[in-house]
Amino acid sequence: MKTKEQQNEVFQARLHEIQQQIQQAQFSAAIDSAQHMLQQTATDSEYQQLLYLLGVAQRYAQQLPAALKTIKQLLDHNTDHARAYQEMGYIHMGLQQADRAIPSFRWATQLNPALIASWQQLAQLLQQQGQTEQSQQALQQYQFLQQLPPPLLGAQDLMYEGKLHKADQLCRHFLQQHKHHIEGMCLLAQIGIRLRIYDDAEFLLESCVELEPDHHRARSEYLGLLLRLGKFKPALDQAKMLLASQPDNPSYQMAMGNVQIGLGNIQAGIELFNQVLKQDPQRAGLQVQLGHAYKANGQVDLAVQTYQQAYQIKPAFGDAYWSLANTKTYRFSDAELAQMKQLEANPQTGLEDRIHLCFAVGKALEDRKDYPFSFEYYQRGNQLKSQQSGYSADKTEMQIDAQIKHCTAELFQQRGHLGLDDPAPIFIVGLPRAGSTLLEQILASHSMVDGTMELHNILGLALRLRGRTAAEQARYPGNLWELEESYFKRFGQQYINDTQVYREGAPLFIDKMPNNFMHIGLIKLILPKAKIIDARRHPMSCCFSGYKQLFGEGQDFSYDLDDIGRYYQSYIKLMEHWDKVLPGFVLRVQHEEVVHDLEGQVRRMLDFCGLPFEQNCIDFHQTRRNIKTPSSEQVRQPIYTSALEQWKHYADDLKPLTIRFHDCR
Repeated sequence: MKTKEQQNEVFQARLHEIQQQIQQAQFSAAIDSAQHMLQQTATDSEYQQLLYLLGVAQRYAQQLPAALKTIKQLLDHNTDHARAYQEMGYIHMGLQQADRAIPSFRWATQLNPALIASWQQLAQLLQQQGQTEQSQQALQQYQFLQQLPPPLLGAQDLMYEGKLHKADQLCRHFLQQHKHHIEGMCLLAQIGIRLRIYDDAEFLLESCVELEPDHHRARSEYLGLLLRLGKFKPALDQAKMLLASQPDNPSYQMAMGNVQIGLGNIQAGIELFNQVLKQDPQRAGLQVQLGHAYKANGQVDLAVQTYQQAYQIKPAFGDAYWSLANTKTYRFSDAELAQMKQLEANPQTGLEDRIHLCFAVGKALEDRKDYPFSFEYYQRGNQLKSQQSGYSADKTEMQIDAQIKHCTAELFQQRGHLGLDDPAPIFIVGLPRAGSTLLEQILASHSMVDGTMELHNILGLALRLRGRTAAEQARYPGNLWELEESYFKRFGQQYINDTQVYREGAPLFIDKMPNNFMHIGLIKLILPKAKIIDARRHPMSCCFSGYKQLFGEGQDFSYDLDDIGRYYQSYIKLMEHWDKVLPGFVLRVQHEEVVHDLEGQVRRMLDFCGLPFEQNCIDFHQTRRNIKTPSSEQVRQPIYTSALEQWKHYADDLKPLTIRFHDCR
């Protein structure tokens, strides 16, 4: 019996034969071969490849209705197949249906902006229909792609098709021969961002703007990455330079709005967004961003209005519906719920929109106590999202084991005194949806504490210490034993300096990045007087709350019940290690105890942080401040108990978790 590798080799050889038959104009033979192989295909990938080649062969053979049927069959199977949309565009052109060809080519370019032929056809068709401005935009993109060296165009195509490692190899090989090619460096940075090698991407883009200061696209991409990494202070400098060159550029104005919001200047960001929308109110995506800003500012009614405006502009815009659901207080009407269900079931709805719609419908049905159907939508949304993420529980567990192996009591005995003796930071760590926003709101209500946000600084430092390329063996945390002693104080000072921009003058401030639990050893070494609070929640409540939450990014473990269960257990394992090697450094606060004994837990946290009691911490829901997490509206209400056991409504569906946490049922 042949191995999977041998079977794949045979399939690829036969696929190559069909491609050669098409190139040699042997269309009937190609059709017969593809149809025969379709009866024998075993995998989803093979099925899609064969349908695509069959459709191409049928079009070349002038069997246009059959070709259209084949491509529709492929798109029913994979709504995000860019080349299928391109092929559909060609078929509609052959059928003299320009009005249908245009949206097909548009979809193709949205899914894969490297499809040069689709841009060319779009430019011509739009010009023929008198849409001159849109035609010029398509022509500019076509001309940009046309002037790219073929290896870079090929690498860009591979990147958009999701073949990131092949794209990375091709781009690096090109740059070895053309060392400072700006477009090549920008593309390698884009690939690095998709691979989440952010440090490498940042280095490349920073180099680009230093080599060519007037390369606005490189600077814009650099700014976008800085925003993504939460580096709002350097992002401000880049945004100022871009706006100085083009003050009326709406993209640069929007970027500056995001910078201002990141820096905590929410009202300034709102004004910039409204300035752009005044010129072009049909920007559905910007309406959602504006809604997020209103929500962070506590203006929930305005947030709801802008989210609704977004889906009125673009009816299938899943993010608009999910943003409404994610206020946690909005209740969908019957008409909205019916519309969301219809859109989610429509095969023409894009994958991202479908994912958002699934989570939104799940929340709407949960609010109506329709728990079985609610879970079906949550599960479908999670399955679609999980297919995108490529998360590896094994990799996470290896990282946890590395922390336990290298961050020993001996390490802290030898090097724990080398960091910066600044007591200002309070880190709140744990799993997302474990109650960390509530703890932050309580502490930030104290007159001596500034609330900030989920800061990326510690994660960024860990990434730098780990090493730049994915292929390298990770150096961190093993290199904590080897670093020059002066580095620890320097890193601590850098953290204090870089986070100063988020503070408002109080002696202490909060960093609420939950994922910092992985790096408590690093925090101890660079900031030995910092305070760390572990926000802990019942495992079933915490895991289910994470499972039904669609995160912006960074929590890929949450889209599979087994993965989220393993992650929770890994987190517990590591926190037990920190308790052992750093006794007393972490205060554990159980969410359920906060709910049942608010004053007792508030006093306990304040004592741990060396702060006097203040009634404002009990009346935390009256504190006015910017909150950007999904729990923003929940922590603007008094303590309530209704969410403690919501998971029990789904107990039968949560068996992968109930089995893993059998002692917590």
